Amino acid sequence: MRMLPSYLRRQAPYLALLAVFAAVFALVFSLYDLPTEAVGYAAGLCLGIGLVPFFLGLFLYARRHRQLQKLLKAVELPQLPLPAPRDALEADYQALLQAVCAHRSTLKSQSEDRYRDMLDYYTLWAHQIKTPIAAAELLVQSAGAESGPLAAELLKIEQYVEMVLSYLRLGSQTTDYVLRRCALDDIIRGAVRKFARLFILKHISLDFQETGRTVLTDAKWLSFVLEQLLSNALKYTPEGGSIRIYGDGTTLVVMDTGIGIRAEDLPRVFEKGFTGLNGRSDRKSTGIGLYLCRQVMDRLGHSISLSSRPGRGTLVRLDLENAPQVVE
Repeated sequence: MRMLPSYLRRQAPYLALLAVFAAVFALVFSLYDLPTEAVGYAAGLCLGIGLVPFFLGLFLYARRHRQLQKLLKAVELPQLPLPAPRDALEADYQALLQAVCAHRSTLKSQSEDRYRDMLDYYTLWAHQIKTPIAAAELLVQSAGAESGPLAAELLKIEQYVEMVLSYLRLGSQTTDYVLRRCALDDIIRGAVRKFARLFILKHISLDFQETGRTVLTDAKWLSFVLEQLLSNALKYTPEGGSIRIYGDGTTLVVMDTGIGIRAEDLPRVFEKGFTGLNGRSDRKSTGIGLYLCRQVMDRLGHSISLSSRPGRGTLVRLDLENAPQVVE
């Protein structure tokens, strides 16, 4: 009976017409001074006959509603399994709807083809660009400038290329997550070692307190998250600042003494493309790094949270306890 109000609204003209007929019927009978019983009997008989198509229409209306509700589950199909049309006008509407569905399916297929082509191209580009980066690093080493500004800029380029590859892999259906028990301190050391040049160049001190923990995770992807966090910390921490990495129960904490993040920007820092005031001022932020960190942590079954105060630094917590219990 939930559809009765909408059916009554749909049948309002029909009901109004019945009411007009009943009024005319009663008026005519009253003019001839017919007995009230005869008038009432005739009116009741006509009302009963009129209600038969009304309730039949209600039954058909409810059945049609259920059929359309089932179609919602098949809305992604290229052709909808529509019920048989009741008349020529409904057949025209169904033909129009099927044409729209077919056109949508064609556009979707073309869009997927273009996306695959773009994905293949940028994946190939990201792998090919590693060759000149590696050659440039060898030239820097041969010139004895491993700790100079050029080496630091090459490290940033390599970091951006890794970000592109990670972004492409996250959009793939065949991302290679391998969960196993890993020594957390080894993952942290590998990430820190990668940015040793920037620590030295910017005179930023590192306070790394070993956790002694073993966690169920994917070492490669967790290392990517740590590298992104260290990259952000080094980018926004002025010379002479410090970065701390330590364990807090089941949580790994990365804390810096950088410029911090405004309170109004904090709820959106993990959104794709959001850079905030710091990113707009620096004009070097892509708004992708923290977004990728959240995506990776979610897929690994971990969680990430961030707190910050302008001028006091930023603190990021990685909860590594919630990984799915799947061991390779």
